[in-house]
Amino acid sequence: MKLRASTLLTFGFCLLLPLVLGQNSSQSAPAPTVPQSGEPQKAAADNPAASQDDNSVTTIRKVVNEVNVVFTVTDKHGHYVKDLKKDDFKIVDDNKPAVDVSSFRAETDLPLEVGLLIDASNSIRDRFKFEQEAAIEFLNQTIRRKYDLAFVVGFDVTPETTQDFTDNTEALALGVRALRPGGGTAMYDALYGTCRDKLMKTQHPGPARKAIILLTDGDDNQSHVTREEAIEMAQRAEVVIYTISTNLTGSNGKYDKILERIADATGGRAYVPFQLTEVANAFSAIQEELRSQYALSYKPADFIADGHYRSIEILAKSKGLHVRSRRGYYSPVQ
Repeated sequence: MKLRASTLLTFGFCLLLPLVLGQNSSQSAPAPTVPQSGEPQKAAADNPAASQDDNSVTTIRKVVNEVNVVFTVTDKHGHYVKDLKKDDFKIVDDNKPAVDVSSFRAETDLPLEVGLLIDASNSIRDRFKFEQEAAIEFLNQTIRRKYDLAFVVGFDVTPETTQDFTDNTEALALGVRALRPGGGTAMYDALYGTCRDKLMKTQHPGPARKAIILLTDGDDNQSHVTREEAIEMAQRAEVVIYTISTNLTGSNGKYDKILERIADATGGRAYVPFQLTEVANAFSAIQEELRSQYALSYKPADFIADGHYRSIEILAKSKGLHVRSRRGYYSPVQ
């Protein structure tokens, strides 16, 4: 049997595998279709080349639906639990149990693709330098040469990439220090564009953990996209977002709730420091979490590639354990 596999394309969770079968692969080819009238036979007779092509090439489209999720588990004291097994969890997709969990692993050492998204608008001018130094320290402690990648984007009315993907922490530090505060705030636009143009398009040689650390006061007054549109783009790009509020009031007000919504929807965590020095503590906590996660792949039940949103719920079977992951995903369009 002569068999040739053509290009393999991956779109989110949908895998299209066209196979070209030779003329001699009669055993594996589908049964011929009986014509309903004489017209198809007449067309084939009039065009022998078309008839030959129809018999020699058969395209099979196979959809393999597999969802990848990165998540963290904490106990009732907020400590990370890192020694759990696949059987310790129940996965529910769109309110139905998953058909099969194809892989499960504790990901303490997975390569990172991290975007540092820093509010450089006028509203944070008075505390900007301290936040820059805290961000630089985070990058120095987190990014490993020849293993992890990070980039730096500052935003006011428009986003500006001051350092693209690199594993060079010195270059990343220069990118952070190059930011200058000024102008209004288009936070949702910056988040949307960063997820779409950078993290969705990156081609890592193997599995990688994609995350954004969003440092802002949450006050958006210039964006063209909405908060929910920015969240949807992050979900499509499979990006976990960690937010660090720069309000420094500790009151969990309107803007802090916005940041909490963004983090919660993507499986991240929102940090609300009470004072400026706690911004560095928030960065440290994010670093610890990035090294204390699980990753699994599963096949959902009754999956339809129709572009609709599907919810994800990962439940720990043991009481007192809290699982945090992204809340859902958008199925591909077939």
